[in-house]
Amino acid sequence: MKFFTKKPKESTGSESYYVATQWQLILRKFKKHRLAMVGFYILAVLYFIAVFCEFFSPWDMAKRDTNYILAPPSKVHVFDRGKFIGPFVYGLGFTEDARTWQKIYVENKDEVHRLGLFVRGDPYTLWGFIKGDRHFFGTKDQAPLFIFGTDQSGRDLFSRVMSGLRVSLTVGLVGVFFTFMLGCIFGGIAGYYGGIPDLVISRLVEFLQSMPSIPLWMALAAALPKEWSTMYVYFMITIILSVMGWTGLARIVRGKLLQLRNEDYVMAARLSGGKDSYLIRKHLLPGFMSYLIVNITLAVPQMILGETSLSFLGIGLRPPVVSLGVLLKDAQNVNAIALSPWFMIPGAFIIVIVLAFNFLGDGLRDAADPYK
Repeated sequence: MKFFTKKPKESTGSESYYVATQWQLILRKFKKHRLAMVGFYILAVLYFIAVFCEFFSPWDMAKRDTNYILAPPSKVHVFDRGKFIGPFVYGLGFTEDARTWQKIYVENKDEVHRLGLFVRGDPYTLWGFIKGDRHFFGTKDQAPLFIFGTDQSGRDLFSRVMSGLRVSLTVGLVGVFFTFMLGCIFGGIAGYYGGIPDLVISRLVEFLQSMPSIPLWMALAAALPKEWSTMYVYFMITIILSVMGWTGLARIVRGKLLQLRNEDYVMAARLSGGKDSYLIRKHLLPGFMSYLIVNITLAVPQMILGETSLSFLGIGLRPPVVSLGVLLKDAQNVNAIALSPWFMIPGAFIIVIVLAFNFLGDGLRDAADPYK
């Protein structure tokens, strides 16, 4: 009897594989890709922090404290003189080097400042309309706490990195949105209609791809008026990145539409009176949507690196806007890195973000062919 009761379960499990939809198969295979899942969770955490960056920042990103200029990262302790008292930091004092007059920070072990969760701190306005003063962590008595140290103006680098994540991560998403729209529109027209539209769009794609991207980005970004507001500069940077990023996707869309436009189901929809825009939107593009999603995922880190490069060179986003590229600009010379190596921390976040997107893209690319 046990043999006959187990057999239907195995049959049901095997049958569920063959009757599953394409998206169910993709999701099932994607979950088996460990690096892709790691990248997915890392990006989910980073985007969640970016959305609520004011809450996760212990201080206001623009707050200056001239008493703690170029202070090193705070050391978190749990034992004070051999006694466990929970996470805390010592007070910060400083001395001066008699020869170089350089300020040297030292811990004052007579001052113990305990850390806590959901502590009160600097007031902020979340998303422009939600006011609050609760922060995810900090010192209970609002004593100095600098997880990543401070910059040359005495501003907390950790709080500025949290705000920089919001700008850099959204630049990638907004830029990819424009890239996706331009690539699908121009690639769809070239692949579906062929003839003169295909000739014109293909030559335009070849012309744009033949131009060196970094010098072109630099020239277009340098042409932006310096009196523009930070919002205009932010928007135009995403447009510039999208102008150079849609050509590869357009070629993919064109090739796929040339292959699919004469399929039987497309001919049947055309004979049924379907308009060209309807056929492209409802029948042709969904036929390889999984490949489009993979392409978009792999394009996001390129957008982020483009914004970072422009901002690092001083021709992209400019202060008071804070992005990872703007923060990394402080580490342009060897002296700054030698004296304040924590200036390189934003670069570590960029590396983690790019690797996470690449892992996610590799997993989606493998899962896009679930029958493999």
